[in-house]
Amino acid sequence: MTRPASDWWKSAVVYQIYPRSFADSNGDGIGDLAGIIGRLDYVRALGVDVIWLSPVYRSPQADNGYDISDYRAVDPMFGTLAEFDAFLARVHELGMKLVMDLVVNHTSDQHPWFAESRSTRVGSKRDWYFWRDARDGAEPNNWGSLFGGSAWQWDQSTEQYYLHLFERRQPDLDWTNPEVRAAVHDLMSWWLDRGVDGFRMDVINFISKADGLPDAPGIPGQTFVNAIDRFADGPHVHDYLAEMTRVVFADRDGEFMTVGEMPAVTPDEARLYTDPARHELNMVFQFEHMSVDQGADKFDYVGLDLVALKKSLHRWQIALAETGWNSLYWNNHDQPRVVSRFGDDHPDYWAASAKVLATVLHGMRGTPFVYQGEELGMTNYPFRHPWELQDIESLNYYNGVLEAGGDTGAALAGLTRMSRDNARTPMQWDAGPHAGFSSSAPWMPVNPNHTWLNAESQVCAADSVFAHYQALIHLRHRLPILVDGDFTPLMAEDPQIWAYTRTTPTAGLVVLANCGRDTRAVDVDPEWTGATLLLGNLPNAEASITSTTVELAPWEARIYLARPGSAG
Repeated sequence: MTRPASDWWKSAVVYQIYPRSFADSNGDGIGDLAGIIGRLDYVRALGVDVIWLSPVYRSPQADNGYDISDYRAVDPMFGTLAEFDAFLARVHELGMKLVMDLVVNHTSDQHPWFAESRSTRVGSKRDWYFWRDARDGAEPNNWGSLFGGSAWQWDQSTEQYYLHLFERRQPDLDWTNPEVRAAVHDLMSWWLDRGVDGFRMDVINFISKADGLPDAPGIPGQTFVNAIDRFADGPHVHDYLAEMTRVVFADRDGEFMTVGEMPAVTPDEARLYTDPARHELNMVFQFEHMSVDQGADKFDYVGLDLVALKKSLHRWQIALAETGWNSLYWNNHDQPRVVSRFGDDHPDYWAASAKVLATVLHGMRGTPFVYQGEELGMTNYPFRHPWELQDIESLNYYNGVLEAGGDTGAALAGLTRMSRDNARTPMQWDAGPHAGFSSSAPWMPVNPNHTWLNAESQVCAADSVFAHYQALIHLRHRLPILVDGDFTPLMAEDPQIWAYTRTTPTAGLVVLANCGRDTRAVDVDPEWTGATLLLGNLPNAEASITSTTVELAPWEARIYLARPGSAG
């Protein structure tokens, strides 16, 4: 099958770098651009096509850089604009592309736009943000912040509230103002002119709030409620994104990639966002599969139901099969480590389970994303005390439980498993002091298991997690069926086996994975007899399917190829 060159991102694999935690070059304990440059050969060796760089813009760091005070400057903690240019040049020299994080639902309260907006009620940028009078002496509506408490902050100087869906120092921009949209288009063009290859857009489906900012349905006993249906996928968001594409990208030569982070997005909406005919986005990040182990809130861990996880991801595979495109991910800077979450981080199983999870994800239809350290099987940090946490969302949650007289032990247990801090511990480069991340104590503690779980011990080992990721990425580049093949789930109700097929008229792949500690015999359709092994995660896997039963060891995954043809 011939694919348009403009669809290059469909066969690409993306690697996310979280700069604070990747590599520190100057010994201040915080990762930086120079440190990243020094490790780019490692990223290239993995085989990825694109780097997604989390924010390096100037920021007060209230939310680790997702509160931006200058979109055209590099924060000194990460380096200089000249170092960014050197980094970008090296990325391109190594044959990779660079996608920047675009955070434009909100800014920092230290951004000059907001400083002018809050200076007076009649200023030129007052209507760049959401300002409202008090209602009956209280907040303008009942929306709760996604980081806890009210989504409104009182500003004493002008005696009005401003809206912040996240932390109070992250005021939301009002995209109904065409000047706001023009300013965003301008800063995007500035980075594209500098040579970047696209954007990952932070909570981009929040940029259109419900007209009039109405109350969300109340909950007994709660003053502020989850109002996501009042600001996710709002009435004008598709118009805004189509306008962005038309203004920023339409007249440019080049191969660009756009992905929108979209909490609460539905498959129906995702098809609209990613329909090529609509010219909005290439793909979206959806969160449905990230909630299958959560109860009343994200820190209420209820355990993994593998059937629910499979059904969620399979639903998205089928929903976007004909129109649109999926992103595929387990980890990012906002999620705990997948080996500890959906796998098995016991030392006897962590490597095998990391490879199984990688196999089932990379075998699906969509663009895979790998978060730094995922390719090593990095695990959650063993947090024991609340003061070890640094993430503002986690701290707000714990303090809220404490103030309400709730069960702080249960809260800490949930945070230990689900906190964003798990993803932000330093990259584990070697077994030495500070895991080779820095020459001094890092901003977050290094996971103690770095003495045996690290890059140095894996990059040259043929059976490592790193090597398995390399093999999966190589298969995606080599076999068009992994990009274009139809997806059909198998054994959807089985609580331990994850299986599906990818097929074209000339070839077929079957992916079989045992997601547990018990050996399992898997019945396969006779049509797969004779299929040959492409990749397995354990030694001594059968080189071909010779009967209608395949026995899988604990945490074993295999990919078999049948009717090879052109493999796609």
